Amino acid sequence: MRCSAVIRAYHKVCRCLLSGFGGRTDGGQPERLPERSSCPEGRPRSHAELPDSEQTVAPEPAEGSEALLEVCQRRHFLSGTKQQLSRDSLLSGCHPGFGPLGVELRKNLAAEWWSSVVVFREQVFAVDALHQEPGPSLPGDSAFRLVSAETLREVLQDKELSKDQLVAFLENLLKTSGKLRENLLHGALEHYVSCLDLVNRRLPYGLAQIGVCFHPVCDTKQIPHGVKRIGEKTEASLVWFTSARTSSQWLDFWLRHRLLWWRQFATSPSNFSSSDCQDEEGRKGNKLYYSFPWGKEPIETLWNLGDQELLDMYPGNVSKLHGRDGRKNVVPYVLSINGDLDVGMLAYLYDSFQLTENSFSKKKNLHRKVLKLHPCLAPMKAALDVGRGPAAELRQVCQGLFNELLENGISVWPGYLETAQSSLEQLYSKYDEMSILFTVLITDSTLENGLVHLRSRDTTMKEMMHISKLKDFLIKCISSAKNV
Repeated sequence: MRCSAVIRAYHKVCRCLLSGFGGRTDGGQPERLPERSSCPEGRPRSHAELPDSEQTVAPEPAEGSEALLEVCQRRHFLSGTKQQLSRDSLLSGCHPGFGPLGVELRKNLAAEWWSSVVVFREQVFAVDALHQEPGPSLPGDSAFRLVSAETLREVLQDKELSKDQLVAFLENLLKTSGKLRENLLHGALEHYVSCLDLVNRRLPYGLAQIGVCFHPVCDTKQIPHGVKRIGEKTEASLVWFTSARTSSQWLDFWLRHRLLWWRQFATSPSNFSSSDCQDEEGRKGNKLYYSFPWGKEPIETLWNLGDQELLDMYPGNVSKLHGRDGRKNVVPYVLSINGDLDVGMLAYLYDSFQLTENSFSKKKNLHRKVLKLHPCLAPMKAALDVGRGPAAELRQVCQGLFNELLENGISVWPGYLETAQSSLEQLYSKYDEMSILFTVLITDSTLENGLVHLRSRDTTMKEMMHISKLKDFLIKCISSAKNV
């Protein structure tokens, strides 16, 4: 194939790939939103713009949810049985976990969050903290405590202890044991004083981390008397320290930034929205939601916590808390911004799931299921598979191409290792459900003239390309998606 033909094919496919995604903001200040429910520029393709074989069918909410969960199980985004993957278990973090593709999707989501919040901001620093927090158990504290099973067993088996002595011992054990963290705020506050020197005590600045948090889940259906289980979630946290004078403006800034960030990867950005909220102590904040088929669920919270959290953490010497706001020394207000990456990942799975008419199928009621995840979030960017030809030689070519793409940061699914026979249509359906952007087919023509078959997930278009051009083509497509 001539070079000019390859370039034309690249531009044609790349334009089609990127046509369905809204605008994306960079790490700087986000554009102002006219209304909280408005969408950023860029829109998904309408039904009229889709190829005849790809007319989108809007599934009923129940039908769509059931079909999506079935795809996520079959393609290893989620682990567990259908009964274990109920709506409540997925939202509460009490499910068996994520499969290989789910782990990759969450990793990509976390990487995009980190890039947006930390990497391109000179005032934000990464920190880390233990999963357990020290400190006494306070009245009303619902956190799980870390107690040695052996110690507990010895106490319960000591028959010389009276009931009052046993209760007193257990109360003391709970007070002195560590507790599993329910959020990442405590760890960031612990680093506040030591990190002040990094900014010459100048405000504002932020501390960011991503980690697993734990929370009690009361399950009266499965466990008698509502005994609590441990729910887990992966949280992305930014704690922003600013003066009281500018705290409201910064809260508005981060609200706009975070809402735009969630929307930039969505095929339907308007499903992400925000609303004001207030806690029991009267502190103001905002919640970001995704509209699932059954209703809105929170994916991120933003709070203006005032200065009390820092004063409680460092009682006594207030002067060491002082940061500089111009010429003044002030105790900063704390803005806490917490995103639930697990529920966020679930939101993008629902957002990207589409049922489309499949004109290649003889059964007209059989729809093509596809996860059109944003290129930045898709777990695998390309799949390598083999067509007709000598199997050993074709697999050898695939292995070399696999290594080359991985070395250049392109995640690849090694479909050529699959031994079960399947038709091309079955192959494409499988990779569409895995949300793989491009399928690369190595055939006997590749051995003869170096040409590979390239098929796009989003357009179903098939192109021929020389194998030497493939790496640069994929790099440019993925880079273009990041800059849209």
